[in-house]
Amino acid sequence: MDDSAALKAFEDRQRSLMTEHIRTYGVHLTYVFGGEEADCDCCRVLGDAAPDVGDPVAEQLGGPEGLPQRLGQPFCYTTGLYGVGHPELVVLGLPQDVSMALLNTAAHQVTGHHQDLVPGQLVPHLSLAVLVEEIPNPGMVVFEANNYYRRPFLESVPAYQLTWADPQGRFPWDEGHEGPWAQPRPGTYRA
Repeated sequence: MDDSAALKAFEDRQRSLMTEHIRTYGVHLTYVFGGEEADCDCCRVLGDAAPDVGDPVAEQLGGPEGLPQRLGQPFCYTTGLYGVGHPELVVLGLPQDVSMALLNTAAHQVTGHHQDLVPGQLVPHLSLAVLVEEIPNPGMVVFEANNYYRRPFLESVPAYQLTWADPQGRFPWDEGHEGPWAQPRPGTYRA
């Protein structure tokens, strides 16, 4: 089997798994571990690792120097909410189990209780204060969701960031906010 056939088979299995998760649970969750920058084709297209001069994507975004900073901490996001007419959800700076529990709970409010989340709202029915914020550059964050829905980078599915307060109720912009990792403001980061 050549590399392209193997890659196609992998992509088909991945898509099938995501579809199964969306049908069973309402969403598929993608957890991205923080750490070293990857040197992949996607990063090159985004200007991350040796961008090409004249790259049309980087040019449309104002050139490589105009791109938001790359995330160093972990984050997690949904795929599946766009299929029911709602933006996907992203949470940053939490461990995998906490991220997934938070996103599953918030996504279930959308899919199970038909309660759309809107920017500026606190997510109801959570013990933790979580604010909904619009992400202005979702194409730079929710790669798997865009791939699943076959959306081009510059015509991304919409996404909301769920910004959490620490146990004392302090959000990232409040003095003394504590958490395992930082939560950058929407639009200031990319995957």
